[in-house]
Amino acid sequence: MPNGRNVKKVKLKDLEFGCGKIYIQSMLNVSADDVEGNIAQAIALEKAGCDIVRVAVPNKNAVRLVKGIKSNIKIPLVADIHFDYRLALECVEQGVDKIRINPGNIGSDDRVKEVAHACKNAGVPIRIGVNSGSLEKEILKKYKSPTPQALVESALYHVSLLNRYDFDDIVISIKSSNVKTMVESYRLLAQECDYPLHLGVTEAGTERMGIIKSAVGIGSLLLDDIGETIRVSLTADPIKEIYAAQDILKSIGKFENSVEIISCPTCGRTKIDLIGLAQKVENALRDCKKPIKVAVMGCIVNGPGEAKEADIGIAGGDGCAVIFKKGEIFKKVSEQEVFDVLLKEIEKM
Repeated sequence: MPNGRNVKKVKLKDLEFGCGKIYIQSMLNVSADDVEGNIAQAIALEKAGCDIVRVAVPNKNAVRLVKGIKSNIKIPLVADIHFDYRLALECVEQGVDKIRINPGNIGSDDRVKEVAHACKNAGVPIRIGVNSGSLEKEILKKYKSPTPQALVESALYHVSLLNRYDFDDIVISIKSSNVKTMVESYRLLAQECDYPLHLGVTEAGTERMGIIKSAVGIGSLLLDDIGETIRVSLTADPIKEIYAAQDILKSIGKFENSVEIISCPTCGRTKIDLIGLAQKVENALRDCKKPIKVAVMGCIVNGPGEAKEADIGIAGGDGCAVIFKKGEIFKKVSEQEVFDVLLKEIEKM
């Protein structure tokens, strides 16, 4: 790794953090009282490509979600728990794959010890989740604000509580809604420990700004080879979190067996509906598993020339387009035909 970070390997069901793969996560947003609704959403997330799904367990009644969801999906299930250590113990008994809890928030050392021992005996890792809105009073008083140093100190404090009871299968997240703070915090934490890191910009916002903030924050860290798992937090359908995370990974070459689409911004030379065509191509190839580059270009000027590295593409003409492969023109078709012809050629590849 360019940053020289050797990541501790932590197992999560059939997955392993620290093996080089970046895992995509999301969280169910159906009411904890609606078991069937949570199951349906978990299935939909798995189908969309989610690698790890998390569910809130706010009370004892919600513990029943664990068995219901796990019996219907193959991907790991994480129970999100705050304050009540008994909920963590019950979720472990029900077979949950991972616990998200901050040991410093669950009370006495005996409670921390119980959770650590239960998780260790069951082979269940723990994610420590620190964010800028939940720092300990003493740490916040020391740093005056949720600085990167404050977030890292808080995370390592929670780690020390688990280490005290010989528990070390830990994943850490230190999220902030401020992108700069989030990036600086993870970079600092990556220098301080070797635990796998779960990346995300918390409370990132609605779909448009949430994706932009997440792409900047998560993408910056992944380019530094920091991060083993990611979540794009959006005030939107969780399925959109999965697609956004996949797109971030695609943009930096970290998503295997997927199509990369490049397209030009159009200009006065464009004589076909390139914007509509590019959107249709992207939608049609969303789930395509071929590791190819597809270009959708507006004219011959920026077609085969600028996009010559593409495996296949189109360049618009006046009511027509040419199909090109590896920079060489292959076929000329009408604007009405171009979408269908392009997809047929991709199917042959």
